[in-house]
Amino acid sequence: MEFITRSLSPQESRIVLHLTERGSRTIERQNIIDLLKVAPQAADHIIRSLRRKGWLERASWGKYLLIPPEQGPDALGEHNLLALASRISNPYYIGYGTAATHYGFTTQHRNVIWLITPVRLRDRHLNDTEVHIVNLVSKKFFGFQSVDIFGYPVMMSDREKTVIDCADHPERAGGPGEVAMILATASHRLDWEKTKNYLDQIDSTPLIRRFGWLIDHVGAEMPSEIREHLLKKASRGPRTIFGNKKILRQAFAEDDTWRISLHISKEELHGSAKMARRQPMKRGT
Repeated sequence: MEFITRSLSPQESRIVLHLTERGSRTIERQNIIDLLKVAPQAADHIIRSLRRKGWLERASWGKYLLIPPEQGPDALGEHNLLALASRISNPYYIGYGTAATHYGFTTQHRNVIWLITPVRLRDRHLNDTEVHIVNLVSKKFFGFQSVDIFGYPVMMSDREKTVIDCADHPERAGGPGEVAMILATASHRLDWEKTKNYLDQIDSTPLIRRFGWLIDHVGAEMPSEIREHLLKKASRGPRTIFGNKKILRQAFAEDDTWRISLHISKEELHGSAKMARRQPMKRGT
């Protein structure tokens, strides 16, 4: 292996080769101390040098991610930031607007990564990107899978859980208008039976109402039997508010089908009505 643009000292080379030969992508500070048999201060000096040369990036305190040699010195882009974020906590998954962007459901790119975990942690920064930590109740912590991010396995909500999570908390995906766009794009690629089962598992009437209303609003073709199933669940209990009642004190529309009051500006929803019917069928992730 030739180290050209990222020349290494013998000790630095030993660390990188140790990781690459074992197919490992992460290493802890204590591992480096043990491997090189050096004092903690010396290990810290080597770590700083490897980070400066672009070989390691800090994932969390005392944990580092290898930037593989084949990716070159400019490897740390948006997707590798997801790999870094994945080292912050375990268990976890990447979700909301971040997952929607990964699946191509939205073209909006934000300097935010949404990381969902039962572990209570503070928000943090990775370079110029904010990592927002979300603690979900246990019944909502499901529906994720491993995806490959430039050779790194990253746990991410699947397509169905992504759109459900976005409907559950629109503020974590750009707001109600953007969530409508996400659902319109995603609707052609959803497993509707899985979507129904996920909504049943969460068992939240307000969520079912928001999801159902959004699906109707964008004109997505939800199977009739699943729509009837959700409508039956939406029929119980008082009316649900969708939007921010503090900002829009009076609803601009009342939907009796899904029993929902819309406190969302018409401007925010502009362009999303019946959008799913205009979306081309997409293949891919």
